[in-house]
Amino acid sequence: MQTAVAVLRSLGEASAVLDPTRLRILAGMREPTSAAAVARTLGLPRQRVGYHVRALEKQGLLRPVGERRRRGTLERLLQATARAYALSPEVLGVLGATRAEVQDRFSSACLLTATARTLRDMPILQARAAQAGRKLPTLTLETELRFASPEDQSAFASELTQAVAALAARYHRTDAPGGRTFRFVIVGHPALSAAGTTEGTGWSGSSAS
Repeated sequence: MQTAVAVLRSLGEASAVLDPTRLRILAGMREPTSAAAVARTLGLPRQRVGYHVRALEKQGLLRPVGERRRRGTLERLLQATARAYALSPEVLGVLGATRAEVQDRFSSACLLTATARTLRDMPILQARAAQAGRKLPTLTLETELRFASPEDQSAFASELTQAVAALAARYHRTDAPGGRTFRFVIVGHPALSAAGTTEGTGWSGSSAS
């Protein structure tokens, strides 16, 4: 089954993807198709596409989904294992960002390490849930706020911190024998406009993170 987003956890997977031609091939194989059809669409030699397809299939990024007959020839159909891909910090080994090395919770580095940890953990949790035949319980909340001033931004960060601390104190049970530990990450950063530009007046200082 094709997943919406797959996280690449090994250097082999990352190396197989980080090539312009292979990226185009993966994009062309989001739906079931053959290497020959992709070669025609991209205007590339069939032998060259076949080489890249074999490399992607070896890393588990393409999977066979059937066959079809075209002009008397039986073509093997393949499909990308995911609609989109992300790289886990595991790929970088000791150079991957870790929370222990970043202490300033108001820094962009802290935000990046927190989200990187989520990218690292999610495929592991997904695999374990699938192995157990269970659905992985997750929660995603996303919204945008437009602050009138740096003071409002700072006040929101303070109130949000207090609210989360109060909820954590109410529901956290270290001694619950049948409990399950969840990790919540709340991040905040300036939003990009549809054109990719950053709104705002150059505010600096603390922010919700």
